[in-house]
Amino acid sequence: MDGMLAEFRAVAAEVVFAEPRIPIVSTLTGSLVSAELTDPEYWVRHVREAVRFADAVHVLEGEGVRAFLELGPDGTLSAMAGHCLGEESGAVLVPALRRDRPEAQSFTTALARLQVRGAAVDWHAVFAGTGARRVDLPTYAFQHENYWPRVRPGLVGDVLSAGLANADHPLLGASLALADADGHLFTGRLALDAHPWLADHAVAGTVLLPGTGLVELAVRAGEQVGCALLEELTLEAPLILPEQGAVQLQVSVGAPEESGHRTIAVHSRPAEAADDVLWTRHAVGLLARESAAGGVELRVWPPAGAEPVAVDEVYEAFGAAGFAYGPVFRGLRAVWRHGGEVFAEVALPEEARSEAGSYGVHPALLDAALHAIGAGALLEDTGRGRLPFAWSGVSVHAAGAGELRVRISAVGAEAVSLAVADASGAPVATVDSLVLRAFSPEQLAAQGGHDALFRPEWTPVSLPVSAPDGVIGVLGGDGLDLAGAIAFADLADIAEGGVTPDILVLPVAVGTGFDLAAATHKAVREALELVQEWLAADAFADSRLVVVTRNAGEANLPAATVRGLFRSAQSENPGRITLIDLDGDPASQRALSCALGTDEPQLALRAGSATALRLARTGEAAVPAVGLRALDPAGTVLLTGATGSLGRQVARHL
Repeated sequence: MDGMLAEFRAVAAEVVFAEPRIPIVSTLTGSLVSAELTDPEYWVRHVREAVRFADAVHVLEGEGVRAFLELGPDGTLSAMAGHCLGEESGAVLVPALRRDRPEAQSFTTALARLQVRGAAVDWHAVFAGTGARRVDLPTYAFQHENYWPRVRPGLVGDVLSAGLANADHPLLGASLALADADGHLFTGRLALDAHPWLADHAVAGTVLLPGTGLVELAVRAGEQVGCALLEELTLEAPLILPEQGAVQLQVSVGAPEESGHRTIAVHSRPAEAADDVLWTRHAVGLLARESAAGGVELRVWPPAGAEPVAVDEVYEAFGAAGFAYGPVFRGLRAVWRHGGEVFAEVALPEEARSEAGSYGVHPALLDAALHAIGAGALLEDTGRGRLPFAWSGVSVHAAGAGELRVRISAVGAEAVSLAVADASGAPVATVDSLVLRAFSPEQLAAQGGHDALFRPEWTPVSLPVSAPDGVIGVLGGDGLDLAGAIAFADLADIAEGGVTPDILVLPVAVGTGFDLAAATHKAVREALELVQEWLAADAFADSRLVVVTRNAGEANLPAATVRGLFRSAQSENPGRITLIDLDGDPASQRALSCALGTDEPQLALRAGSATALRLARTGEAAVPAVGLRALDPAGTVLLTGATGSLGRQVARHL
């Protein structure tokens, strides 16, 4: 080396040096060095003088280093360092490459060996751009061969064998063209084990399918039926995903109207629900044929004159407002403001990039774009979080993007429009209007608290074959023919007779006459006095009062009012009062004796058959449309409150 030192010294003198940021142990000095590395003479000595390799290794050992990575074409230095340290040191020495092995395999194996010994490895950086993703390790010992199929959670059998078509979408399992109409039905099953990324979208402690997910479902269904433009979609109820189990999903598309539009609705219910459990409607909307517009290009990026907005703590602020976003939904990378517009860059994490191609616009990616609204303070701060409410004019121009550029403009106090492009600025999607509404945790909790609405319903029941045992008394008579019953004039008559009936029948006969109000007041007053006296008397503590009316629910106001009073007394004194309503059929009169022996609190006897009052689930179709008729699009519509926000929206829609 002596012959080249002078020339090497001249070249080294022209190089600009800086002190290292990472500590270096020199094999020239056998110690830690810093400022020495900025002296050209150091590098001249490094060429010529002895290599103090063992000293350098022991210095590293003294500094607490127990993991050594050799950067070179083989493992020669690792072997030498192992001899210097000895087996008792417990150090791991790993060559990055081996001469006779593939480079990628050797390198990743080396990093894995370092990680299991406690070194911090940034695997996202290692696998960036390769399409690699995380998978769960098996709970059994690693084996060479498996003899069972690997099936994704929630994946079912061949839908074609069930007469369905594959929906070709991660959130939808099958599609079906309806036979009796030109409509379509799309079905799916949503669960956190099958779609774990959904767990990253929690609002007020509850995991929800994001509103962007409902938009994705609607757009996918529209593309299937040739209506790629989602003209409008209104979100009615959040779709809550349980921690355990799944929900059944249905997306229904109606037959085309004369204009070519189709209606769309999204429903769900628990996957294990019984057949009588009703579906919850989450969104309704209208599909149309694709518009001529091809989207907006965002080539100049960021826009000239745009002011950057700090986003370092944006997700901490969202968390304080009740939005607990996980890694997949934390896609906001940068935000700028320019006038009344906000510009943003969003991206999926590397582990979710491989799924982006299965969606029009990945729901987590589009949801992250909406985060720029709050980060850029585009809408007035209400002190409460906002959720998507109504989407209008949604078009997807290109699918599968993993990174987006977004331009968001305010189009009202609670509404924005979006122009979405990919990382090169090419159009991806357009949203003409998105209305966002403030929410409270209480509102969200109320959505998941009930499985159906209920209404009273008369259900057929069987009667005993004979009258009950015990003493039966009748106050008055009113034509009731009860074999073996004792007639009493009033309650005082019972006390004087010394016989307390086990069942006392009270026939309620109310005449209507011309003065309906007077008759009703008189009947109620008399009934109130009697029931108060009955309940207050200790002699009747073990007796049951059976109130018998006739056609009380059929436009007989006095009888219905009296029956209502006794129902109130019944609810306050369970087991003490029974209500039975008769019709005019003699068979019902004959069945009354047997009806006295039932435990039903309310019975109706019609043509000798008995029905009891029950609570039954009711749905949208079961709600009577009293006084309503179908809307005539060509007719005149009267809107009350049309000057308000909602009225204006309805008027604009019509």
